[in-house]
Amino acid sequence: MNRPSAKAPATDDVVGLLIRQHSQIRDLFLRVACSQGQERKEAFRRLVTLMAVHETAEEEIVHPLARRSLHGGEGIVDDRLKEEHTAKAILAELESLDTDDPRFLGVLNQLRGDVLTHARAEERYEFVRLRAEFGDAQRKGLAAAVRAAEAVAPTHPHPGVETATKNLLVGPALAVADRVRDLIRDAMRPR
Repeated sequence: MNRPSAKAPATDDVVGLLIRQHSQIRDLFLRVACSQGQERKEAFRRLVTLMAVHETAEEEIVHPLARRSLHGGEGIVDDRLKEEHTAKAILAELESLDTDDPRFLGVLNQLRGDVLTHARAEERYEFVRLRAEFGDAQRKGLAAAVRAAEAVAPTHPHPGVETATKNLLVGPALAVADRVRDLIRDAMRPR
């Protein structure tokens, strides 16, 4: 078993990278909840994109590794995938609402609770153990793999696409469709 080194910067360590993204997601939830109008729309759009690419990378890179490498990894990952499916479904529902809709903040708050609980479980049951099992060089390589997966990941939630196999089979087509959708939306937005 390799011990982590305090020298590895968070951005070069897969665990540090993912925990930093969890923090960014928490901050975006707060920004969405505390803002209004166009500012809320922009913050929500950033939240959706970050959550979509983050979860895809975890599903393609991190969870399969945890499933194979960690004692009890099967159960740990199955629990996280169920949580991710639920979060994607709620996020997709939120995307169908206008951010000014009276129901929006209630659904957002439900999603926030679910996502924060999920993040704590990942950090406690999966990430800590990955940090203990893999050396600095391995974690750095995994961080690069996560960033590569995020670069080509879908930018919107797709409930039902929570496994590495499904992400690799349909993810590229979904990513292209999502990114075209984003470009069209941005082009249509008043300036």
